[in-house]
Amino acid sequence: MRREGERLVVSGAVTLANVGALLDEGRRHVAEGVRTVDLGEVSEMDSALLALLLAWTREALAASRTLVFANAPESLRTIARLYGVDGLLAL
Repeated sequence: MRREGERLVVSGAVTLANVGALLDEGRRHVAEGVRTVDLGEVSEMDSALLALLLAWTREALAASRTLVFANAPESLRTIARLYGVDGLLAL
């Protein structure tokens, strides 16, 4: 994960094995003003990515901000639709 101004780029695997560390790091960036999360470099994912994005969205909304997710993998869109939460995320 790296920050580029108001953009956060998530790279590599996002799975249950590493989501806890990503959650904490992302929360810090959201609190500091990140507005866009780029998911184009995610190489592997499971439903933990969906939970992560929902948590970051909740953090942003609590701070009266919006968070947009760019370059979301199609598999993430599919999982979000399957769970019925696609309308909660700006994919």
